[in-house]
Amino acid sequence: MRFHPLVIGRANKLPIFSSKINAGFPSPADDYVDKKIDLNQLLIAHPSATYLVQAQGDSMIEAGIFSGDLLVVDKALKPRVGDIVVAYYNGDFLVKRLCKGVGKELCLRAENGSFRFPPIKLTEDVTIWGVVAGVVRQTRRPHS
Repeated sequence: MRFHPLVIGRANKLPIFSSKINAGFPSPADDYVDKKIDLNQLLIAHPSATYLVQAQGDSMIEAGIFSGDLLVVDKALKPRVGDIVVAYYNGDFLVKRLCKGVGKELCLRAENGSFRFPPIKLTEDVTIWGVVAGVVRQTRRPHS
């Protein structure tokens, strides 16, 4: 897992159209921009407590997290049941869903239909490093 320092610079506002899109193109009638949005404001609530980390593997594909995605992780957010978190366990960093297990104990659960990722009970051996607040994904990979 590679950590990326987060640098917040000047705002980079991008246009956002007022119409919603159904996996198609904006209507020709919408040839004006309703407003502009800064992705820093959209994705980052606590800049000094936020970092980016690149996901690796397929244990969270049913949560929409794929290998290569950049995760926006906020250390200032208090983890709640149902959140996706970054945790340190057994010498590795993991991204998993925080859940309640069979006996109502807290655990970390993968979101991949395979049984090769059993839940991990939260013990003193597990440290939560932050809550995943967003996911950034490129749909067109650069040529190598």
